[in-house]
Amino acid sequence: MPRVMTQYQAVSEKFGVEFEFHPFFLVEPLSLREFRAQRINILDHTAIVFSSRHAIDAFFTIAEELKVKIPETMKYFCTTELVAMYLQKHIVYRKRKIFYGDGTPESVVALIGTKHKDETFLITQSDTSSSDALTRLFDGKKLTYHTGVFVKSVSQNLKKLDLKQFDLIVFYNPADVKSLGDNFPGYVQGETHFISYGKGVVKAMEDAGIRIDMKAPTPEAPSAARAIELYLESLS
Repeated sequence: MPRVMTQYQAVSEKFGVEFEFHPFFLVEPLSLREFRAQRINILDHTAIVFSSRHAIDAFFTIAEELKVKIPETMKYFCTTELVAMYLQKHIVYRKRKIFYGDGTPESVVALIGTKHKDETFLITQSDTSSSDALTRLFDGKKLTYHTGVFVKSVSQNLKKLDLKQFDLIVFYNPADVKSLGDNFPGYVQGETHFISYGKGVVKAMEDAGIRIDMKAPTPEAPSAARAIELYLESLS
């Protein structure tokens, strides 16, 4: 059983609560028309920065549709080993220059160091993610880069879902908030409690007027499951 599911199971058994998992959105690659609107020339870049597997799939799909042949000299900087290993789906891993960090923007910049500082980077992102933390570091190191959106979040149809049946809802992404608004215009929170997971979703929730009962990750609540556990403990 995946570790994250084990965590939720432990909370369920400890407090006698039930969990339901409903994706509020799907991640899809941009259409060729949408990508072209950004006026990005992939081959103007000598290094690509990936933070998700979705972005990898979209990048190579768009390159194929554009009939762009990615040179073997292209360098790939990934936020984690898991993301880096996913490149094997599209390229011969052992023949390419691939580097990965520990999940933090600082680790990516450390990989670049002085050895790769003269590359021209393309930082891939989604329409709801922010690469500000990374680009600020790039600016500080005077690295040459462009950002490009490769994937978009598409709201799921949740109109048949009765949100009032849930006492607590966890949002992980600003796209969750957008989907809430798309599916339930004029949504009133009432007595429903919310937990935010990730810095990016907090502003979206606050802008939507959603009261946040607990924010994660924090030193006390490094995971969403732990945040839920702490919230339930506060009620007892």
